[in-house]
Amino acid sequence: MPPTTPRFATQPRVTLPGSEKEAFTVSAAPVQRALAVSAPPPPPTKPFTVSVVVRRKSPIDTKALAKGGGRLSRADYQKAHGPDPTSLKLVKAFATEFGLKAEPLPGATTRTLQLTGTPANMQKAFGVDLSTEAVEGGTFRVRQGAISLPQELDGHVTAVLGLDNRPQAQPHFRSSRAAASPSSYTPVQVAGLYNFPTPISAKGQTIGIIELGGGYRTADIKAYFKSLGKTPPTVVAVSVDKAKNAPSNPNGADGEVMLDIEVAAAVAPGAKIAVYFAPNTDQGFIDAIATAVHDKTNKPSVISISWGGPESSWTRQAMTALDAACQTAATLGVTVTVAAGDDGSTDGVSGSGNHVDFPASSPHVLACGGTKLEGNGTTIASEVVWNELTANEGATGGGVSTVFPLPAWQSAAGVPKLPNNSTGRGVPDVSGDADPTTGYVIRVDGQTMVIGGTSAVAPLWAGLIALSNATNKSNAGFINPALYGSKGKKSFHDITSGNNGGYQAGPGWDPCTGLGSPIGTAIVKAVAPAKVIAKKPTRSMESVSA
Repeated sequence: MPPTTPRFATQPRVTLPGSEKEAFTVSAAPVQRALAVSAPPPPPTKPFTVSVVVRRKSPIDTKALAKGGGRLSRADYQKAHGPDPTSLKLVKAFATEFGLKAEPLPGATTRTLQLTGTPANMQKAFGVDLSTEAVEGGTFRVRQGAISLPQELDGHVTAVLGLDNRPQAQPHFRSSRAAASPSSYTPVQVAGLYNFPTPISAKGQTIGIIELGGGYRTADIKAYFKSLGKTPPTVVAVSVDKAKNAPSNPNGADGEVMLDIEVAAAVAPGAKIAVYFAPNTDQGFIDAIATAVHDKTNKPSVISISWGGPESSWTRQAMTALDAACQTAATLGVTVTVAAGDDGSTDGVSGSGNHVDFPASSPHVLACGGTKLEGNGTTIASEVVWNELTANEGATGGGVSTVFPLPAWQSAAGVPKLPNNSTGRGVPDVSGDADPTTGYVIRVDGQTMVIGGTSAVAPLWAGLIALSNATNKSNAGFINPALYGSKGKKSFHDITSGNNGGYQAGPGWDPCTGLGSPIGTAIVKAVAPAKVIAKKPTRSMESVSA
């Protein structure tokens, strides 16, 4: 029961920075469109859960990460950067007063508290108006404007996620019109063209995969690896925010799930695969990454993400919270690989210039772009930028972030300036085969398909990092500083031909294919980390986010 004497309800309200959300319109729905209805749907009535992210005890030293350092053991991380105890106590008291039940995010030691309650209590607690809107695929809970908090919580809460549960991201895969062709490959063949180390095993490594829909069938995985002459991997499903492994048909998100599992496991034999299923919302996406990073049971050393959306479709608080989760991954020595998008330099946003995809634009992930790869036996005959826009089969994403500044490790790469003459984080960092016309032979729901997209490149690189970790007997962690440094200069096939619409490929880094596609054995050497744990940080260290 709420206390008899209000504490938070009588305080002045402050706006949660970055929580502003545009009014719901047809054009504002990035994934699905609003439907015309004769009368507005009823307001939401069922209890639901939001995720409240509180501040750290002290900020992560992102400057040290940018220099290739800053790594901590899990114990030291928790002591220095775990949730601020005062913030947790305040949020729990706030929840009780407004009739909300507070519990930690299940299965993870994170800064996230999950609050459950009725829509009426949520509206009072966070100063929002909620409505139900009909969009293609269903009806969703919608909010607009900013979230407000009692003044005493100012600075203690960095994000409130889940008040709005519209779909946030899209899977970045493209199916070829052909079931198979002479120019399609198995993942093993692609790994051979890229000189992945062989014969070695990734045994002892776990590759985490984030999925916001779809599912897998164990029978398909067994049949697929039998066709490759390989031992099937151990695959486990981890439920986040009550989402589950839910396979349906090959035309939906199952194609994404199976592409990710089969590519990663085929190029990194022996690795365990942990698939984190979450709802397709900003809350689900961020909770999934936090759960994977802090998973003490499966302990992934690399996480692959093949979902995203234009930066303009995200709230700033959600981007800050997701980037902060990736900062945590970097600090704990977990590599995060992310697809750069499949809609060229516009990222599918019509009529407003070039855009980059998030979370690929986070400066704490390895952003993965796409190429068109043609092989001759075991050697590369040709490799150019993936651009099949004229055939309606996509093109690699890439460009310059309008949200995240130019990282120190990318300062010498020649990232072009934005139209307003400012600088930003360049996307992608690396690339690999993604064109569906030269795509990957995959099994989905009993069918053999050829699938491409930058969705294939994120698990391809995740598999390579798992092999590197096994070979080097140490987690590579945040590898961007090493790849852009002197160690990484001779580790890539430089892609100099083609464009993604707004940007042209050229020598060195470019906003189409980044540094290039991998020379696997050279990458393993380039990302071998120093086997020294960083010193414990102090409270004076600076950070770009909470």
